[in-house]
Amino acid sequence: MTISRRQILGLGTGLAAMAVAGCGSNSGRPSSGGSDGSKPALQQWYHQYGEAGTQQAVEKYAKAYPDATVTIQWSPGDYEKKAATALLTDQGPDVFEYPNGPTIDMIKGNQVVELTDLLGDAKSDFNAGLLERMSYQGKLYAIPQVIDMQLLVYRKSLLSAAGVQPPQTVDELLAAAKKLTNAKTKGLFVGNDGGVGVLGGPALWSAGVDYLTKDNQFGFDDPAAFESLRKLREFWTSKVLLLGAPTDWSDPAAFTQGLTAMQFTGLWTLPVIEKALPGDYGVLPWPKLNATTGAPSVPVGGYGACVNAKSKNLDAAKKYVKWLWVDQTDDQLDFAQSYGFHVPARKSLSAKADKLKSGPAADAVKLLNENGRPQNPLLWSPKASSAYSDALNKIIRSGADPAAEIKTVKSVTEAELKRITG
Repeated sequence: MTISRRQILGLGTGLAAMAVAGCGSNSGRPSSGGSDGSKPALQQWYHQYGEAGTQQAVEKYAKAYPDATVTIQWSPGDYEKKAATALLTDQGPDVFEYPNGPTIDMIKGNQVVELTDLLGDAKSDFNAGLLERMSYQGKLYAIPQVIDMQLLVYRKSLLSAAGVQPPQTVDELLAAAKKLTNAKTKGLFVGNDGGVGVLGGPALWSAGVDYLTKDNQFGFDDPAAFESLRKLREFWTSKVLLLGAPTDWSDPAAFTQGLTAMQFTGLWTLPVIEKALPGDYGVLPWPKLNATTGAPSVPVGGYGACVNAKSKNLDAAKKYVKWLWVDQTDDQLDFAQSYGFHVPARKSLSAKADKLKSGPAADAVKLLNENGRPQNPLLWSPKASSAYSDALNKIIRSGADPAAEIKTVKSVTEAELKRITG
């Protein structure tokens, strides 16, 4: 893919001032009236999906909406920063998607509006975990679009030729990556940054800890976490990681082109992998640390449709979101399985997602049900996420001491929790 897709599910999100590209006017949004003056005009933002046909699909959905003129902005680059920055201005979108719903700062800063009343009788049909993740103090601030998950894919033929079994622990994964690395193929690809962007959560869950405890205290100032992070450094120093690939972890090209025997990627890539390597791949969770510590995991998240509190057409924007993500079930099913694989956010639609009922896709859904972990909690703020990302970068790429780095992350996180809950 062309961007770091689903680092919703890697789950962090930062804020930075950036110029926002416009669509429909010099200000970056259409005027509040429709093009013929009879219907409200709405601007809807999406990040740039890598799956072919997705942009045309969302444009088709928007064009079919009868009660407003909806303009789509398709945003490449660092979408999360663009969206967060736009909300600070009067030129942001009316409707926008955001990974795992809006951040706690967007909610507490009154930058997004509550959407609880949009679900109606459909509430019980939506995935309860996603609804909880997109809610604060019992109020819903985004409508889940789909469920995304990350997982390990592996080449069956390459593992078989090397006498390697699908790894069940981090030590087994490292040993397998070593055996699978040769002059043409690296053992493992976890992103061109060595896993900084996507392995923060899996490394914690592998060690039996989490970002925050159930009572919202810092969750990983723990020797098992330090050991898990040291293992990520060991992958780096062992020269088993593919680095400098033409595309990053969210795109399957490195895997399908034989540059790596195993790759951490997303469910959405399976149609492309199946076309390139029919029958020659399997799926796994990120493994537990060792036989007695932690648990396997697949990070789970999803983009949620949000409404900008500064929209000049709030009622029209909410009505459109309800139409698209609550009422239009056929479009929701199309969006989930026709442009890369995603699990529908609604139980009734999951039961109809025939493309997810066989082969590795069905195995992946089973992993989601057994080992799925929300990418990060709502109170894990962008600032805490940035601090952890900085620590991961120093640990994995530079060999910094995990215990010392995590102490710094803990200090930042505790200050953030005090700010948020105080």
